[in-house]
Amino acid sequence: MSDVPRAGEFTTPMSFVPTLRVMPHRMAVCRFAADAPLPAWVFHASADLWCIMRTPHELSVVCPEADLPPSVEQAEKPWRIFELVGPVPFTTTGVIAGLTAPLAAEGVPVFVLSTYDTDYLLVKERFFPQARAILAARFRVE
Repeated sequence: MSDVPRAGEFTTPMSFVPTLRVMPHRMAVCRFAADAPLPAWVFHASADLWCIMRTPHELSVVCPEADLPPSVEQAEKPWRIFELVGPVPFTTTGVIAGLTAPLAAEGVPVFVLSTYDTDYLLVKERFFPQARAILAARFRVE
């Protein structure tokens, strides 16, 4: 028996048990030019979930679909979210592979965000029921 995890398996500290929480948000994933200014419309008092990342090639914004102005030209939507209940120890390996491998095997595309404490798995809304069933067969889904 090998100590190397297979696709879809986690190597975890004993205290970490993978649990996914379905979040109520419907998200948009947007692309802007690399030199575009940060979108002020993302930053408001009730904004509780968003992500902005700039690279030399693009500015990406993930935000609630309801916050998206009609002027945004490049946006994929709607996405639903599974939150990996964290914190996830940095010594845990195979987390993203463990979540995405069974979905990929069934043809379900994903978009992944990570924070210091955890990971968020975004699935296009039309694939959400299928993704939930696949994930619920392997993990606890709340």
